[in-house]
Amino acid sequence: MPLPSPTTTDAPLLRIQEVAAETGLTTRAIRYYEEIGLLEPAARSDGAYRLYDPSDLERLRFIKSLRDDAGFSLAQVGQLLEDELARERNRERLKTTQDPDERRALILDARARVDGQIATLEAKAARLATMIDEAKARRAHIDGHLAELDGGPAPHAPVGAGQHPPLALRRGKEPAR
Repeated sequence: MPLPSPTTTDAPLLRIQEVAAETGLTTRAIRYYEEIGLLEPAARSDGAYRLYDPSDLERLRFIKSLRDDAGFSLAQVGQLLEDELARERNRERLKTTQDPDERRALILDARARVDGQIATLEAKAARLATMIDEAKARRAHIDGHLAELDGGPAPHAPVGAGQHPPLALRRGKEPAR
């Protein structure tokens, strides 16, 4: 999950209200992201206003996408961002050292970070797969009601041989009438 590459234009620095309008985030959310270390404004004005450059906007869009589109928690977003920064630091350090032990340590750190990302993504994928299966089961149940309207068997027909009783009966409750 590489971070968006910094934009190298001479774009003017934007104030927080402009950034909020541009990204669809609230100024409160942007300040909170700064407070928890997900973002650091490019500069401050003479009046101590936060000023943001295009790379800040890209980072905020990336954070918003991870949070909203992919459903990551802010803690997970922070970890993913830190992993990417560490990957960049490791890459730069690898270019400057020939010490095999240090190179091995850097590579093992990178591998451990990627393994953590894989675990996070696989856990999210498993939760989504479960949610998809549950939604498909609800759809099949609804399809049973449609089939009943078309003359098929009732989805809640009385229990016959080889069928399982409704959940309420299995729990020792009388069905609602």
